[in-house]
Amino acid sequence: MHHSSHAHSPHSAHANKAKEASLRSFFANRYVQSILLSAVFLQLGIWIRNFAILLFVTEQTNKDPVAISMISLAEFAPIFIFSFIGGAFADRWRPKRTMVICDLLSAISVFGVLAAMMFSGWQVIFFATLVSSILSQFSQPAGMKLFKQHVQESQLQMSMSMYQTIQAIFMILGPMLGTLIYYRFGIQAAIGIMGICFLLSACALLFLPADQKVEKAAHRRQLTQDLKLGLTYVIANKLFLFMGGFSLAAGLALGLMNPMAIFLVTEHLNMSAQSLQWFTAVNGVGMILGGMLVMGLSRKMTPQTMLLVGFSANSLAVAAMGTTEIVWLVIATQFLSGLMVPFIHVACQTIILTRADEAFVGRVSGIISPLFIGGMVVTMSLVGPLKAVLPLSGIYVMAAGLFVIGALASVPLFLHRHSRNHVTHGRQ
Repeated sequence: MHHSSHAHSPHSAHANKAKEASLRSFFANRYVQSILLSAVFLQLGIWIRNFAILLFVTEQTNKDPVAISMISLAEFAPIFIFSFIGGAFADRWRPKRTMVICDLLSAISVFGVLAAMMFSGWQVIFFATLVSSILSQFSQPAGMKLFKQHVQESQLQMSMSMYQTIQAIFMILGPMLGTLIYYRFGIQAAIGIMGICFLLSACALLFLPADQKVEKAAHRRQLTQDLKLGLTYVIANKLFLFMGGFSLAAGLALGLMNPMAIFLVTEHLNMSAQSLQWFTAVNGVGMILGGMLVMGLSRKMTPQTMLLVGFSANSLAVAAMGTTEIVWLVIATQFLSGLMVPFIHVACQTIILTRADEAFVGRVSGIISPLFIGGMVVTMSLVGPLKAVLPLSGIYVMAAGLFVIGALASVPLFLHRHSRNHVTHGRQ
């Protein structure tokens, strides 16, 4: 990087050209192309799986809330259990090989489940979710590592945003495709297509240049020692403790809401299970626009402010969503809630990437994201029984309350703003 940033010129033509060139070099980067293409196939497979299995289990069990929250559990429990471990291994293994092997194993497990369904009960379907979810805990950090190795520092936030955008786009397309494939061709076809998607993802990654050989020194340090150092680091930094707090609150809230979405549509609004896809789509559109908004505001708004806005707006949206029976109002709150997700998500990522020392980035996010997911897993496993006792609106109001707690936990970050800023900016 040239040190021309000291000349405080406004956006000159030169700066714009440089920006264009950096965009071009970003997309010309073979690592970026392969990883994003692989992400497209993976997201496609995952969303078709999620929706087809959700509709299938809903039909098989006649809308049993416990069975429905079990699907979410099979998807998210592995994230909670394996994310920290997967992250530590990703620092040791060769990333390309890790990713290809994980995708291939996922595909094999999926075709295994297909075969098993022919001979045994439909319950084996939970394994399709479980295995591929465990494996992605090893391949996802490996992908992040490739980004960090082969994408310029200045373009890291862009690659994160692109990654987010792909996820958001498939949040819209996935449920529609999953619903369509399930009702048109049945569950076997949906699972078969999911397996093919994993294979295509592995193919996309095969085009990556070969991994650099890892020095053996890293292997001598004990894994447990790596994990311990990571924990000590997070506990020593108050900033990350507060982040852990509001990540947990957000997770607890989302865990209450996710499995309830189908009941919100079928019970509160008296619509068919199929119409859930439109609500998910509106939420996804909100996310994409939120992502763009965040990109646009990233210069003008500190991550701390983004968090506060995200949590506060979300608590209002969720409270309204669960207590009204007016369809357009529910759709509006779904949109607002989607719009706010990138505010929280990107702000968290940015704070981790800018405030954590490079050696610890993987482990810091490996501690903070499991707190988020762990919160989700806890409330997802409680929400089946809770639904038997409480009305839907009660559950949504609880979720809104948790978002308020999240907003309160993000307030101390404003006091931390000045403590390390000069250090981080000096190092870019």
